[in-house]
Amino acid sequence: MTTTASHHLSPAFPGRAPWGTANKLRAWQQGAMEKYLQEQPRDFLAVATPGAGKTTFALTLASWLLHHHVVQQVTVVAPTEHLKKQWAAAAARIGIKLDPEYSAGPLSKEYHGVAVTYAGVGVRPMLHRNRCEQRKTLVILDEIHHAGDSKSWGEACLEAFEPATRRLALTGTPFRSDTNPIPFVTYEEGNDGIRRSAADYTYGYGNALGDGVVRPVIFLSYSGNMRWRTKAGDEVAARLGEPMTKDAISQAWRTALDPRGDWMPNVLRAADQRLTEVRKGIPDAGGLVIASDQDSARSYAKLIREITGTKATVVLSDEAAASKRIEEFSEDGSRWMVAVRMVSEGVDVPRLAVGVYATTISTPLFFAQAVGRFVRSRRRGETASVFLPTIPNLLGFASEMEVERDHALDKPKKDGDEDPYAESEKEMAEAEKQQDEDTGEQDMLPFEALESDAVFDRVLYDGAEFGMQAHPGSEEERDYLGIPGLLEPDQVQLLLQKRQARQIAHSRKKPDEEADLLELPAERRPVVSHKELLELRKQLNTMVGAYVHQSGKPHGVIHTELRRVCGGPPSAEATAGQIRERIKKVQEWATRMR
Repeated sequence: MTTTASHHLSPAFPGRAPWGTANKLRAWQQGAMEKYLQEQPRDFLAVATPGAGKTTFALTLASWLLHHHVVQQVTVVAPTEHLKKQWAAAAARIGIKLDPEYSAGPLSKEYHGVAVTYAGVGVRPMLHRNRCEQRKTLVILDEIHHAGDSKSWGEACLEAFEPATRRLALTGTPFRSDTNPIPFVTYEEGNDGIRRSAADYTYGYGNALGDGVVRPVIFLSYSGNMRWRTKAGDEVAARLGEPMTKDAISQAWRTALDPRGDWMPNVLRAADQRLTEVRKGIPDAGGLVIASDQDSARSYAKLIREITGTKATVVLSDEAAASKRIEEFSEDGSRWMVAVRMVSEGVDVPRLAVGVYATTISTPLFFAQAVGRFVRSRRRGETASVFLPTIPNLLGFASEMEVERDHALDKPKKDGDEDPYAESEKEMAEAEKQQDEDTGEQDMLPFEALESDAVFDRVLYDGAEFGMQAHPGSEEERDYLGIPGLLEPDQVQLLLQKRQARQIAHSRKKPDEEADLLELPAERRPVVSHKELLELRKQLNTMVGAYVHQSGKPHGVIHTELRRVCGGPPSAEATAGQIRERIKKVQEWATRMR
């Protein structure tokens, strides 16, 4: 058996296929087809990186199975309403008619099947079971990890599609952040005793990058100083990227993404400059801001209007017109779209080339799906650029873009050694424990972001880091933002190395007295390890906690008074010398009160 019988497919499908691919199928799609046709399995899990063309592979297979009467109808299950319609449109282009509006009852004879959502199956599993029992059915489970989103969805899928003749499961991210089992997926136990999903065919990002099917991704990370008020009423200051507790990371992250601060406007301005550079080589290149919620999305769109003078397309997931807006943006050549989660997975806007990760979702699954919106390659040399806050988890995901993952049903036991921040978190938790006990009324006030600023931190590419910190708008930042949008992967690395060398050389020319800490090269900055700084901050917090009992003043008031008397920034940004000076001062105050 061969794939030549896929007679519905035109030679041009899927259109604008990258160089080096066959007329009908890319090499990986052909390989997956051949494996399937050779084995003829009832269940088949294909894992292919976002942008690789899973839809084309699945519809080619559906066409073959229909043509050879292995199945009589097709059911596609997708995560969202928009994707359900997108599947129906793609199938129609090759002669397979799917009804995306199907809800119940007999299906019109003009259709070859239906396109539904996991939520829809969850509501009426017996309806779909009956359809599978009446006619031989191929079920295509798109982004099947969603079937594990809730116990009811997983059970409904098992109930509905257990009688299906064939089941084809697809995913670009075959892992979940939880241990919910995914229906129709085989799990195999490894040497470590952990059961992991076993794919029948895998085509990862690394392979796709080598084949030119996806773009290389440049991650531009931005740090900065954050200040916020906790529920206890305390004002806290910290710098993105410094070791701190999970709660503090979360609050600093939320502060950075607050549209009223300076971090988001500076990052959006930098991203728009990057988009301008990319559009010199890719004239229709678009940018996407992935927001946490609708209010933020609207605020970011307003900022983009102020920065660029042009309107951004805003896509809110609960709006009926969302799918239409995405389709219009896909075709109209405009610069920016702002969305809440909706375009994080499966939505095909190939011209997206610049992204801003402006959400606090920190799972590897969501991150991979979000970055997947920018990697779809249309011609040789296109690059993607994604702007991130300097959050340890995100930087870790960015540096592991090419690591293959499987869904694990069991979690390994964590030792402190596995997590570079584990010890720091324990220490900081102890330092903060007394404060929490002393203040008491933690839940009386809402969290409030007070102020933020942005600092260009570094570039991550192909697992390596480039660049030193620089101010927004500086020549050093412009150097990195100005990298051409059309480059081969090895050219990207070469240019980044040159930019880094130029930045270091420039910083060395400045006398220390004329440069601030950011502009000094690493060898001329004060060297104090993170652990030493943590110890000093812990000591300061303990001393302040003790002085709270003596003076009756709140923690925030004491820290503010220390800054006023000793000078310098908030303790999260202070140097070792500044912290030692504050420890001496609070000891002096405590001695006087005895």
